[in-house]
Amino acid sequence: MTYCVGMVLEKGLVLMSDTRTNSGVDNISVFRKMFHWRVPGERIISVMTAGNLATTQAVISRLEERTKAPEDRQNSLLGLPTMFQVASETGKLLRETVRETQDNNGSRGRGRFTASMIVAGQIAGMEPRLFMIYPEGNFIEASFDTPFFQIGETKYGRPIILRGYDREMSFEDAVKLLMVSFDSTLKANLSVGLPLDLMVIARDQFEPTHARRIEQTDPYFDAISSSWSDALRAAFHSLPDYSFYQPHEDAE
Repeated sequence: MTYCVGMVLEKGLVLMSDTRTNSGVDNISVFRKMFHWRVPGERIISVMTAGNLATTQAVISRLEERTKAPEDRQNSLLGLPTMFQVASETGKLLRETVRETQDNNGSRGRGRFTASMIVAGQIAGMEPRLFMIYPEGNFIEASFDTPFFQIGETKYGRPIILRGYDREMSFEDAVKLLMVSFDSTLKANLSVGLPLDLMVIARDQFEPTHARRIEQTDPYFDAISSSWSDALRAAFHSLPDYSFYQPHEDAE
């Protein structure tokens, strides 16, 4: 399992992913799930992955090869003219890879090799854009109504983002919000784990404005985790007390 989030702000894009991959309680590994490519001054494109590791690695390898092979350059992330076409081509590769892997594994492969992706980035002269790509290759784009996407283990961290998100918020506040969302997910599901990869892409910059890996001993993440736990306990104890003996409106 994994957890990845892509978020659209007025200032640009904020992306975060975990790195844990496991195929059993005694087989846990660290693999990068966030990748990016750029042409200085012209475009930056990032892809985050969730799902079957063999499938996602195959898709990323194909995308990487296209950026280096002259005959594939027009269909690569660095040659396509719009982010919509970048998302469409990535979805096509994902669909083909899932189908090929399942066909090679016969009936045993049905449903085992699926994956999903988040594609984010900006091409010069256009808006920053964010897409979520499904295993079937189709995709949806972020909007004012749906300004962020999650893939992987989404349910534990989603309420945090829903309550805290503001399109006008600073990059720093967005990173803090995502750290709280990831901390809540890490606490609830052992299949999501540190290190975390973080990337901030400012509008019209076409390079990472801020990128880092958040390790197990990161002091800021530790402070966020402990402070959030303290704040939740304080908020809980500040709520009105419930009494067995106080009449309630639904009492007969």
